[in-house]
Amino acid sequence: MCQLSKRYGKQVPAELVHHIYPVDEYPEYGYCLWNLISLSRAMHNTLHDRNTDKLTAEGVALMRRTKPHENDNSARTAHL
Repeated sequence: MCQLSKRYGKQVPAELVHHIYPVDEYPEYGYCLWNLISLSRAMHNTLHDRNTDKLTAEGVALMRRTKPHENDNSARTAHL
């Protein structure tokens, strides 16, 4: 289920997992569960500029709303 669509009362299947804090800038958060959010392709495209792959204003706003869980990596890290 797309987590951003769900916030607006819509049930849209998720197609992608988005890193709220981009992995190229924050590799230490790459597999932390709190940094991952399931999204539809349409919602994911609102968070990234498809030409530059940089975060849009919406993507930056999501990042600012999501605080890193610095001391909780063991319980919040995705298992490979």
